This record gives sequence, C-alpha cells and structure tokens, in this order.
Amino acid sequence: MTVELLFSGFGGQGILFAGKFMAYKGLIDDKNVSWLPSYGPEMRGGTASCSVIISDGNVGSPIVSAPDILIAMNLPSLDKYEGSVKKGGKIFVDSTLVERKINRDDVEAYYIPATQLASENNMPTLANMIIVGKVLSVIGSFGGESVLKALSKVISAKHADMLEINKRAMEIGAAL
Repeated sequence: MTVELLFSGFGGQGILFAGKFMAYKGLIDDKNVSWLPSYGPEMRGGTASCSVIISDGNVGSPIVSAPDILIAMNLPSLDKYEGSVKKGGKIFVDSTLVERKINRDDVEAYYIPATQLASENNMPTLANMIIVGKVLSVIGSFGGESVLKALSKVISAKHADMLEINKRAMEIGAAL
C-alpha cells in the first residue's frame, strides 16, 4: 500500500510541519517514507507545499504529481492542485479561508473550518494540525501511540510545552 499526500498553503501555515509530522508517523508505523518540502522565496506569506509518500514498499521518487490526498489550506493551492488529485482521491480544504467548493465529482471532499476552529480554541497557529487530525481519522490512522510519538519527534525539546496543544488540535479535527 502506498499513499501520496500533498500539503499546500501559504508560508507560516505550518505546511512543512504537518508534512514532517506525517512522515515521522509513517516511520514510527514501520513504513517507508519520503518528505519533500517546497516553498517560495518568503518564509512567511510565500507559497509552500510538501510532498509526503508513505509506503509498505520502496519509495522510488519523492515527487508527488498525482496525490491520493490533497490538503489545501488556501484558494491558490486548491486552484493549482485540485486537478492533479487521483480519481477516487480525497481533498481536505480549510473552509475558513477557501469559500469555493471542489469542482470535481470523482473525489471525496472534506471542508474543515480549521482556521476558525483554531481561533475559537485559542490555538491560532494550529489549523494545520486540526486538518491533520481529520485526515488521520478519515484514513483510519488516528489511534495508537504513533501520533504522540510523531509529535514528540517534530516538536523540539525547547517547545515541549506545545505537545499537548498540538495533540488537542488533532483531536478536534478527528472529532469532526
């Protein structure tokens, strides 16, 4: 089994962090993974995307050109990548920032008001992890210790106090 994910949005939305989390979770679940970040010239406000492949077999190339799962956290990302999602794939949209609906009927669409939920729950920088929680719940991979272990890998010791709030953000997404 191989799952190709493409995370996309503006710099500063935690796109690369979310992708890195998924890659670590894959490693902890004893899968082969690749993580390929891509971002524009600005670290904040420029475009950012991240390709993640999680596989039972070898990963030949880290490039995701036809994702099984697209996470679009802004309208330019949805506009750019919607057409590339595999037939039968899944598209997760931050519906707080993207008002339009998916134009395709051969994919599953999930509209998550992640930015709004993050703000309402006093975690304004964690819309990314709310969406990740929803993705994991949809693909049936939210339970188990690997979520907490992966969070422990991507959150530095300096920011260990952020572990529980990230976990809570993911629980909010999974419960949607």
